[in-house]
Amino acid sequence: MSNGTDLLLWAYVALAALAGLALVASRWPAWGKGLLVLAVTTLYFVADRALDESGGWPSQRGLPERFVLLAAMIEEPTKHDPGALYVWVHALQDGKPVRRPRAYRLPYAKDVHALLDEAMKKVRQGVTQLGSAEPKRGRSGFSWLRPGSDETQVKIRDMPVPQLPEK
Repeated sequence: MSNGTDLLLWAYVALAALAGLALVASRWPAWGKGLLVLAVTTLYFVADRALDESGGWPSQRGLPERFVLLAAMIEEPTKHDPGALYVWVHALQDGKPVRRPRAYRLPYAKDVHALLDEAMKKVRQGVTQLGSAEPKRGRSGFSWLRPGSDETQVKIRDMPVPQLPEK
């Protein structure tokens, strides 16, 4: 752990200790104590999610709509592990790369595994791979309840060669 993460961890321990002291020593009404417990618990999960997203861990949010594939690592499923697909991409907005690349964790899918294998072979040969992620058609329900689920269809193709203008 880094110093910043350690400091943040101790700040949350202190906050929880103060909340515990307030629960035991105060004469607050029961609804006030319940609200305090709910607030501290919610803060913990929100902060944990924020730290996970900012600490260099792969994001479990969906892939950007358009991206350039930089690297991929496949973790095949076993009896004890469902497996995962890790991709490092450079998102594109208005045809231009965003400021920094980002790592993403996708649930393991055999078809995406094969697609990433082929794309990485081409990347190693120097052929830039352009990808897109689109929501799967016909899927309904609350996709926000399943972050990083297989709700998207990933497509990867060679980046078109730029055409030079005629003289």
